[in-house]
Amino acid sequence: MSKVEKTQKNIVEFEFSVSGADFCAAIEKAYKKNVGKINVQGFRRGKAPRQIVERYYGSEVFYEDAVNIVLPDAYDKAIEEQNIEAVAQPEIDVKSISREDGVVFTAKVTVKPDFELGQYKGVETKKITHRTTEKEVNGEIEKIRERNARMVTVEDRAAQLDDTVTIDFEGFADGVAFPGGKGENFDLKLGSGQFIPGFEDQLVGKNTGDEVEVNVKFPEEYHAEDLKGKAAVFKVKINAIKAKELPELDDEFAKDVSEFDTFEEFKADMTKKLKEQNKEKAKKELEDKILEIICDNTEIDIPEAMFETAVDNQIREFAMQLQYQGLSIDQYAQYTGMTLDAMKAQIRPDAEKKVKTSLVLEKIAKVEGIEASDKDVEAELEKMAEQSKMSIDDVKKYINVAELKDSKTIRKTVDFLVKNASLK
Repeated sequence: MSKVEKTQKNIVEFEFSVSGADFCAAIEKAYKKNVGKINVQGFRRGKAPRQIVERYYGSEVFYEDAVNIVLPDAYDKAIEEQNIEAVAQPEIDVKSISREDGVVFTAKVTVKPDFELGQYKGVETKKITHRTTEKEVNGEIEKIRERNARMVTVEDRAAQLDDTVTIDFEGFADGVAFPGGKGENFDLKLGSGQFIPGFEDQLVGKNTGDEVEVNVKFPEEYHAEDLKGKAAVFKVKINAIKAKELPELDDEFAKDVSEFDTFEEFKADMTKKLKEQNKEKAKKELEDKILEIICDNTEIDIPEAMFETAVDNQIREFAMQLQYQGLSIDQYAQYTGMTLDAMKAQIRPDAEKKVKTSLVLEKIAKVEGIEASDKDVEAELEKMAEQSKMSIDDVKKYINVAELKDSKTIRKTVDFLVKNASLK
């Protein structure tokens, strides 16, 4: 391999090669891959010898496929040997090619920037704490109480906001029933805004068994073209009124929603959990603040390719999350009215911050000689195995151990920075 030359800022160029023997082996692989699709007069399809095919179509007929076979491994080996940290897809050209001498490639690739660290030890910032208040504890308990509420039928009063009414309804515009405007035993929460503006308000104060004419006007931006801005009348019958009944905050409630026998024990455990959460929240905020100061202290000329890659990765992760919900990213764009370019622009500031933070942490780890040990990685694997109820060997099938080691190294580096910060 030729000498690596830095031709521009964060751009390097170099040559690498594949031997004649390896190239000839790749030509044979290319022939076997394609021979089934090749017609040569006098031979059945797929039966013509390679020498005949090359004589018929030209001696270089398999060169392109052979190059594609040898290139990935040759490139990976070249950048590993020269310790080149590529951050984008390279531009690769063939400089020379022959069966005797093999292939010589030229490569041009964007690499991680070289930079000097600013101050990262002893950075000054305020200590962060989050107190756990009685109000916060009661608020969390109330959320659990709401989730465990039950709906009870109301017979001794009229419907109120937040009640759920079970209704039959049919809608008419200009005296004619319109498609999609009819329903039976439909549960509608009053005040939810689920129906056309004004519809739900006209059911407040009505009783079970009442038949009501609800007068509304469709919005101008309504999805059905023939109903936009039109006045409509809905004939509605109220079949039932249901209200949410919250459980009492007593020992029975604690038994139902937790492993505790008394409400006092349940609340004490909730307080303990919230204190732990607030401690973790304060820890994370402090770490973020220290990293922000260190990054502000450090100037880096980051290549555009790194930002583009980071944005594309976040878009790809978001698309995978949508897939789990049964949506494609194109459907999401259609529903939200947001283009892919707009999504990328929205993601960009966060991606830039993550790229710079990552570069700074990697550099500090290198300068300080911080590295996760095999013991650190093994401990993390054991923790994952325990949480997932799997064996360590099974966990390793789903985890990239090298990436896990890098992640643990970054974690140790962040801990080092917090330990060496000056907290007021």
